[in-house]
Parts: sequence; C-alpha cells; structure tokens
Amino acid sequence: MSSVLGINSIRFILLLLLQVIICSHINFLGYINPYIYIIFIFLFPIKEERLILLIVSFLLGMLVDMFLDSGGVHAAASVLLAYARPVFLKTSFGMLYEHQSIKFSNTELGSLITYVTLGTFTHHLMLFSLEVFNISGILLILKKTLFSSIFTIILSILIIILFSRNKK
Repeated sequence: MSSVLGINSIRFILLLLLQVIICSHINFLGYINPYIYIIFIFLFPIKEERLILLIVSFLLGMLVDMFLDSGGVHAAASVLLAYARPVFLKTSFGMLYEHQSIKFSNTELGSLITYVTLGTFTHHLMLFSLEVFNISGILLILKKTLFSSIFTIILSILIIILFSRNKK
C-alpha cells in the first residue's frame, strides 16, 4: 500500500512542477495552453476512497492556482473533474469499472482516449467559464476549451502511454 502512496506522491509533485514550470509558459496563439496536471486525477487509483480524491484534487488545483495566481479556478475545475470521474470511468470502461478492475497500463487505447477526452473537456469548460465569467464571452470560452482540450488530450495520452504502459 505504501508503494501506491509513494507513486501517487511522486506523480502529484512531478505533474505540479511540470505544469507550473513548463506548461504554464506555453501560450500558443494566445489561448492554447496545456493543463497536464489533470493526469493525476485521471490516474488516481480507483479503489481509493472518493473523498480522498476530492480533497487531493482540491489541493492540486489550489497549488496550481497559487503558482499561477488564478484565484481558485483550477481548484474548482479539478474538484468537478474528480467528482464526475466515476461517470467518465463507467462511460469509457463499462464493466471493467463495475468490477473495479481497471488497470490503465492494460486498457484499450480507444477507452483511454474516451476517458481522457470526456474529463478534459469537462475540466476545461469549467476552467474557462470561471476564468472568463461573462456570458458575452461564450465564443471565447468555447474556443479556448476546444483548442486547449485538444492540446491537453494529445499531451496527456502521450504521457500516459509513455509512463503507464507495460513494456513488451
């Protein structure tokens, strides 16, 4: 059990540092930013207590907010993602989720892409809605959500495949 805690602690710190040091400085065309810290929420162990995931997701979002001076939008979006995660898991993996037997290193690529896509779009829509917080900026919200989500999904899938897949 301690190895799971250690792996998740290292993943938490590394993804937070990658987000703050590298990804927060990528601002392609003024509105495309990757938010790879959400990989931690995606890969959090399924058998763990859900309340722990919500608290750790809030902590992760608040740390990103503190470093980026963004006023709590990342914390809110991270908690929403953690709260909606069971729905995304059930939609993407079906019976594997019902039996609590998902191992991301052994899952089909299509199911993994579906899971990451659903979670990323939800996270980004909440993030940019709170960031803009103006109904007249709906097109900006949708544009930022779409393009940042695509960039985040591609990076997230690549990172998950590189670091979670079993070597054959």
